[in-house]
Amino acid sequence: MEIYELKAIMEGLLFASGDEGITVKQVSNILEITEASVKTILEELKYDYEHKERGLMLMHSHGAYHLTTKPEHSRYYQKFIETPNPTKMSQAALETLAIIAYQQPITRTEIEEIRGVKSDRPVQTLVARMLIEEVGRKDSVGKPILFGTSKEFLTFFGLTSLDDLPPLPEGQANNEFEEEADLFFERFNEHLENGVETNNE
Repeated sequence: MEIYELKAIMEGLLFASGDEGITVKQVSNILEITEASVKTILEELKYDYEHKERGLMLMHSHGAYHLTTKPEHSRYYQKFIETPNPTKMSQAALETLAIIAYQQPITRTEIEEIRGVKSDRPVQTLVARMLIEEVGRKDSVGKPILFGTSKEFLTFFGLTSLDDLPPLPEGQANNEFEEEADLFFERFNEHLENGVETNNE
């Protein structure tokens, strides 16, 4: 396999691994190449990302590599986050938010185990809206990020504390848990959406 193809696959793996990242050993097993070759490819990617025309950079943290945005562009990302967005959150984002609210702190992998589908995009959406935030890292392989709700989450839904969340019956199946929690968040999301539309008239 040509080096350019290996770099392209590596970039895709880094993107797919999200905030948790991917280790040299994992890449070595997936691509069936030596760990030394993996490190060489990573160094080449890191060099590529250091150019000014690239918007991402390669980070190495807790034994794993992951992609992140460049700090010199942070003011633009902040403006994006602060830009009013009256659109209603997707069902996937609401489901993910419900799981995080009731099961926090929780990793993205644990969220996906409950939902049964990949949850990178919903998690990114919730982070962008500042409804969830990183609250630490789990003491396990790869040190995955733990997510929890933020102060903005309480303000967004008009709650004084997490104790105001409606209690869920014990012993529920995952789908029953999601259905009841989703109804709660959908009601508040619709209320917020209506309020935004009214203010814009």
